[in-house]
Amino acid sequence: MKNIKTQSKLVAPAICGIVVILFMVLNPRYAKSQPRVTPERALAFKRAASLDNGVNVSWLEQTWAKDLLNGNSPTKADFELLKTLGFKSVRLPVAFAFFESKNISADSVYGCIDNMVKLCQQYGMKLIIDYHYGQLNDDNYLTETPKIINTWLKLANYYKNRGSDDLFFELYNEPPHMNTQVWKDAAYNLVTAIRKVDKKRTLIIGASNFNSIYELSRFVRLADENIIYTVHFYEPFLFTHQGALWVGDQVATTGVTFPYIAEKFPVLNPKTKGTWGETNYYQYRTDGNEQSLTDKLLIVKKWATKYNVPLVCTEYGVYNKYADEDSRCRYIKAVRHALKKLNIPSVLWEYNDNFSIFNGKPSLATLPACMRDAIGYTAKK
Repeated sequence: MKNIKTQSKLVAPAICGIVVILFMVLNPRYAKSQPRVTPERALAFKRAASLDNGVNVSWLEQTWAKDLLNGNSPTKADFELLKTLGFKSVRLPVAFAFFESKNISADSVYGCIDNMVKLCQQYGMKLIIDYHYGQLNDDNYLTETPKIINTWLKLANYYKNRGSDDLFFELYNEPPHMNTQVWKDAAYNLVTAIRKVDKKRTLIIGASNFNSIYELSRFVRLADENIIYTVHFYEPFLFTHQGALWVGDQVATTGVTFPYIAEKFPVLNPKTKGTWGETNYYQYRTDGNEQSLTDKLLIVKKWATKYNVPLVCTEYGVYNKYADEDSRCRYIKAVRHALKKLNIPSVLWEYNDNFSIFNGKPSLATLPACMRDAIGYTAKK
């Protein structure tokens, strides 16, 4: 009888354990709330976190600049400043297709990239190499995708022995408003090609419609486990891109402050009437505040949580020609606060061009006091 009781005590917990395991496997609610995380995905989460508090150094995408490869090349002094300000990562957008179309030597372009890789290594900063200004669309993806793959294969082969914790590939900046499945197929082909060369590199991918938060919320994640998903955040666009000629009449209304202040809100520019910019104008009274920023970012945060994948915002900022300084500072501080609250690592756009956080050539002297506060910089005593 004693042996029977002892066996009963051993069998009962075992049966209970089996029941619990079956419940975990078969209960969809539990499975969804406790998804399995592979070592590769756990590593992608860790690497995504390391990119937080980054900045875009947009030198190699400024196709309008004279002597592009030599004119604005970052120096050690720039990296000293970046380190002083507390930035931990650099995103390097590169206009690969533009350089190819102008028959600019690939060795010259790759030499510039390699110099940035070495500077980041020297100063202990992470680097994202980003394929900027591609020509991909619904009509040409069958011929354009192989060109993009060819570029990435060159980079992947060259850097395959470079530490994967420190160097990231962002495969395509701002896919246009295109068929979601077409873009997913192109992204899949890019990832598959790179994996034949480099199986450990963490890749960064966004959704169509220019890395839209809304498109990503409808995207189905790729099967690859070592991917960080990205969004760009310039909401509300009426404020962040006011007066930007390359956008068009939609943002012709200038003098927009952040947050929305009824007494200071400008009259709608007649050029904007009849465009989507007019809708944005009338929505700004509800969109122009920090709570609205958080609500919009929450859309993609919920998506990332649903799929249990890492997420990063690789662009946010303000065109600085028409937005007043205090509003720019308040906006950047508000976005940073919202991103940190949602635990989304971020990379500011940008260091030294028309979205620059400085008033003039980058230096501590040209960084406004309100912007120091906005980016969380505190001078060491």
